[in-house]
Amino acid sequence: MTKVAIVYHSGYGHTAKLAEAVAEGVTRGGAEVSLLKADDLTKPDEGPWDQLNEADAIIFGAPTYMGSASATFKQFQDATSKVWMSGGWTDKLAAGFTNSGSVSGDKLATLQQFAILAAQHNMLWVTPAVPSGFNMKEHTWNEAENRGGFFMGVGAHSPVDTSPEEAPVAAELETGRKLGERVAKAATRWVKGA
Repeated sequence: MTKVAIVYHSGYGHTAKLAEAVAEGVTRGGAEVSLLKADDLTKPDEGPWDQLNEADAIIFGAPTYMGSASATFKQFQDATSKVWMSGGWTDKLAAGFTNSGSVSGDKLATLQQFAILAAQHNMLWVTPAVPSGFNMKEHTWNEAENRGGFFMGVGAHSPVDTSPEEAPVAAELETGRKLGERVAKAATRWVKGA
């Protein structure tokens, strides 16, 4: 069975909620999923690195703090240098998601950070393929999938005064599910083609 790993950090629970939705999408796409906390992967020889190394695809997720991924995710990112040295993730598929308190919040910078991490590991980037759902006047903000119009990955919005029970909203969680499903299906095709 195709294996997809999701490695994420969540400071307040909102990004964890999005990570769980992405994991549901991976399952919906027919792949086995491992949901891993970046907090457990900050040192190269400690934590569940084997699940990342065995995965056919890795989806990166973190909140956007001050224009980039959180410091905990960056610790994980830096710890991947040992894998980089051996080319261990070459030809795996990759994707990403992020969340912040602002509608934009410079989330694109975080998604680009993830894409560059994937490129350095010789991975292949998968986009969500969800059209912008809030670009016409008849669209409703809370019901629009990909309401922020992010195409490199999923960019969700959780106002700073909301709990994880309130945000991200259902439509953004579905956008995350669609990303997970697409990665799972793409990884299955990729593995079969190998």
